[in-house]
Amino acid sequence: MYRIGEALIGDGPELAHVDLLIGDKFGPVGQAFANGLSNLSVGHTPLTSVIRPNLMTKPATLIIPKVTVGDLDDASKIFGPAQTAVARAVADAVEDGYIPKDIVEDIVINASVFIDPSAKDFRKIYQYNYGATKLAIRRAMDGYPSIDKVLAEKDRGTHPIMGFKVKKLWSPPYLQVALDLDNLDAMERIIADIPDNERILLEAGTPLVKKFGVGVVGKIRELRPDAFIIADLKTLDVGRVEVKMAADETADAVAISGLGTIESIKKAIHETQKQGIYSILDMMNVKDFDKKLSQLPDDLKPDIVLLHRNVDLETYKAEHGEDLGGMTEWGNIKEIKEILGKGLVAVAGGIRPSNVEEAIEKGADIIIAGRYIIGSRDVRRAAQDFLEHFDPDPDNMRLAMDEDEQVN
Repeated sequence: MYRIGEALIGDGPELAHVDLLIGDKFGPVGQAFANGLSNLSVGHTPLTSVIRPNLMTKPATLIIPKVTVGDLDDASKIFGPAQTAVARAVADAVEDGYIPKDIVEDIVINASVFIDPSAKDFRKIYQYNYGATKLAIRRAMDGYPSIDKVLAEKDRGTHPIMGFKVKKLWSPPYLQVALDLDNLDAMERIIADIPDNERILLEAGTPLVKKFGVGVVGKIRELRPDAFIIADLKTLDVGRVEVKMAADETADAVAISGLGTIESIKKAIHETQKQGIYSILDMMNVKDFDKKLSQLPDDLKPDIVLLHRNVDLETYKAEHGEDLGGMTEWGNIKEIKEILGKGLVAVAGGIRPSNVEEAIEKGADIIIAGRYIIGSRDVRRAAQDFLEHFDPDPDNMRLAMDEDEQVN
């Protein structure tokens, strides 16, 4: 047996975070148990968990302090409420059937326990560590979380200690506001008026980037720390350098011009993958963009393809009797998605609240609006005109504990 469990319970300095290993005495977990008891280090002395003095819990459990024990006050928190909490949680896990009673002599548990030096309330230390240990054991024995759970939650959750949320485009559609401006004061005013909504993405437009440099992305980040920010670089060459510059300024995505050579596009997309940000392939003025997209290998396809309104193409196809069933003002979105695979499609040009639903129904994942919003006297109202056609924020109706285990 080799099981791994983790749980965090509580709030304030007394909160408990427990990581644990459950395994056979004569396996790697048992070896680690023996090493922990025999190889001591200053400030991190492991100790067996006891329900009370002279009554060790079963299965035998070793507590490893995560935080350096600096003095007797720190030691009393470990050797008192935390030690008892872990021991009783282990015993109760056996009594409740999480751990089969007939194997308690064959396995051991190594539990890493976090105790904040500023914690003072022994009752809370006990309560939180009891809950965290028992939950971690149950999770370990149940194999929680499943890989399906991890994949479903990976783009939704946020870590409280980080202080910010990393935004992923996991639930389209989205509204991208193109800040095509050349004035920082106007940019700040507009951003202040744009609703703070999960559906809204902010684009550092090409004019902003050209006039103020890619550092303008950092300025937008200061104004909206949790926003998804696109740097519209329209990079044609030396994409690796430009992509890295944008990533260093915390851009979440970079727009690459589809007019570049296949080799330049591949290098730029590769750099976005390296930096862990989204690649947007902007097909403005690109002829046969479906053919160009097909030339990219599957592992270097862009995350997002940006299609612009193309009235000339639509007219040409109509005049030549070609089927327009799958066509939109921005091209055949369905066909592009088939070539793209799992990527998203953004559309720009001629976007108004009146045709948002049509674009979404045709398969658009990102609706890009510029002048309608940034040129409005009431920026908030203009943005709301679009948002009225979108579903609520992806997590708007989600309870705080929805990410935890299901109760059968």
